Amino acid sequence: MELISYKNSDDQLDAIFSALADPTRRKILSRLAGGQASVNEIAAPFSMSQPAISKHLKVLEKAGLVERAVDEQRRPAKLKADNMKQAVEWLSDFKAFWGKSFDQLDDLLAAMKTEDNEG
Repeated sequence: MELISYKNSDDQLDAIFSALADPTRRKILSRLAGGQASVNEIAAPFSMSQPAISKHLKVLEKAGLVERAVDEQRRPAKLKADNMKQAVEWLSDFKAFWGKSFDQLDDLLAAMKTEDNEG
């Protein structure tokens, strides 16, 4: 893992993971992956108030995952997936660990299968 100017990077990464930790916010992001939507459109499938959805949108906006524009009376939200790249890059640092762990598991399962066939 490369250690570079962590303070600002850590704050942004913390905000992203904090925003992604909530299942409602993940569903909102999935909805916005299909295109921009108003608060009313986003709130429709949820059993919560529009102000509650607005609070979730503010968290996503603060994390840089959502952008809101003013369009006459509406304030449509749209996904800013490029900011998720930082989280993906951080997680990719663990890819080698996961690969090694899965290889070890494969070896163990193969050994157990061999023992079962011999016994």
